[in-house]
Amino acid sequence: MRKLPAIRWGLLVLLLLAVLGTSPATAATTAPAPTESAPADPGAPLDPATDATTGEAEAEQPELVRARVRTEDGVDVAGVDVVVERDGTEVASATTDAEGVAEIGLDEAGPYDIRLDVDSLPADVAELEPRQNPIATTVNSGQPRTVAFRLGEAGRAAPGANSGTSLAEVAQLTAQGLRFGLIIALASIGLSLIFGTTGLTNFAHGELVTVGALIAYFFNVTVGMPLLVAAAITLVVSGLFGYGNDRLLWGPLRSRGTGLIAMMIVSIGLAIVLRYGALYVFGGSTRSYGDYVAQRGIDLGLVTLRPIDLFSMGLAVVVLVLVGVALLRTRLGKATRAVSDNPALASASGIDVDRVIQTVWVAGTVLAGLAGILLGMAQGLNFQMGQQVLLLVFAAVVLGGLGTAFGALAGSIVVGLFIELSTLVVPTELKSVGALGVLILILLVRPQGLLGRRERVG
Repeated sequence: MRKLPAIRWGLLVLLLLAVLGTSPATAATTAPAPTESAPADPGAPLDPATDATTGEAEAEQPELVRARVRTEDGVDVAGVDVVVERDGTEVASATTDAEGVAEIGLDEAGPYDIRLDVDSLPADVAELEPRQNPIATTVNSGQPRTVAFRLGEAGRAAPGANSGTSLAEVAQLTAQGLRFGLIIALASIGLSLIFGTTGLTNFAHGELVTVGALIAYFFNVTVGMPLLVAAAITLVVSGLFGYGNDRLLWGPLRSRGTGLIAMMIVSIGLAIVLRYGALYVFGGSTRSYGDYVAQRGIDLGLVTLRPIDLFSMGLAVVVLVLVGVALLRTRLGKATRAVSDNPALASASGIDVDRVIQTVWVAGTVLAGLAGILLGMAQGLNFQMGQQVLLLVFAAVVLGGLGTAFGALAGSIVVGLFIELSTLVVPTELKSVGALGVLILILLVRPQGLLGRRERVG
C-alpha cells in the first residue's frame, strides 16, 4: 500500500505520454522535405491561399504592419509609398493598394517608425499633409499592427491625433485586448471553479492550456485533420485528461486529508513535469496550426481583424455565456455553487461533493484546452505558452474575486484590455508588469476583488 502513490504517478505519466507520444516532434522525421521557392517580396500582401502551410512554414512568416492612408474625408489613397524604419534605417517598404492599404512584412517584432513618403502622393492629394509622420509603434510577435495616416490641410487639427497616438491605433489595441481578455477568461473561469470547489491553488493550470494547444496541433498538422475537427477532438481528450488528473492524483490526495499547501506544491511539481515533457516531445520552437495562417484582415473601419480572430472572439463569448447559464440555471451549476460556498453543508444536503468536483475538473480542463487552441491561433504555439499566461490568469481570478466565475470573467477583460493599451505608453516587454501593478492597486481599494462577496453566485 505504501507504493500506491508511485503507481498513480506512473499511470499519470503514461497517460500524458499516450496523449503526446506521437505528437509534432516525431512528425518531423516523416514530414516531406520542403520544396525550394523564390524568396517572397516582403512588401507583398499575404496570400490567403497559404492557409494550408505547415507549422515550419508558419514559423518563417514575417511580422506584419498594415498602414492605411486616407484623407480626412474618408477617401482611400492608392499608390503611396510607406517605409518602415528602425533606428533611422529603412528595413522594408510597400505601396498602398486600391483600398489605401500597404501590408509590410518584417523579420522580427519590436519598435519601428512607419513613415509615409510625401513625395509619392498622387497629384490630386499632393497639397495635403499627413497629421502624423512618422508614426512610432511597436509590433508584437504574431499580432499584425495597424497604423493610419490621415491626410488633411496644413494647420488643421487631426481627429484622433492626440499626443502622437492615432485613434486607429487605440481602437486596434482595444480590439486585440478584448480578444486576449476573452481567451484569458476561458482559462480563468476553469481555475476559479477548481479553486472554489477544492480550495486548490493549481499552478499546473497553465500547462492544461499548453496541453490543449499541443494536442490540437498533433491532430491538425501531424494527422492532417481540419483544425475545427481537431479542436473538437482535443476538447474531448482534454476532458479525459482532467478526469484522469482528479481520479489519479487530486482525489486520492483529498481523501487522505492532504493540506492545501502540500497540494499546491504538488501542482508546481506537476506543472514542471508537464512543461518539460512537452518540451521533450514537441521541441522548443514556436509553431502554428496548418489552417487559417496568414489570413488577410477584414477592414472594420478603425479596426482590422482576421476572420479567424472574429470567429475566436464569437466562440469565446458563446462558451462563456453557456457556462454562466449553466452555473445559474442547471442543477449541476447550483450544486457547484453550493459546494463552493460550503462543502460540508452541501454534503449534508445530499450533494455528491466528489462527483461535483470531478465534473468541475473535467469542465475546467476543457475550458483551459479551448483557451490553448484559441491562444495558439492568435500567437503560435510553444511548450511554455501556458506558463507565460499563468500569472495573468491568476491576476484575473484574484482581481475578479477568488472563487467567483463571473468575477474571473470581469477580471480577465480588465487584464486583457490593460495589457494591450498599456503598450501606448510603456515598452511591449513591460505590458504584463503593468497589468499586475493594476491588480495591486485595485486590491488595495477593494481587497475582495471586483465581484467578490460573501454570497457567491458563480
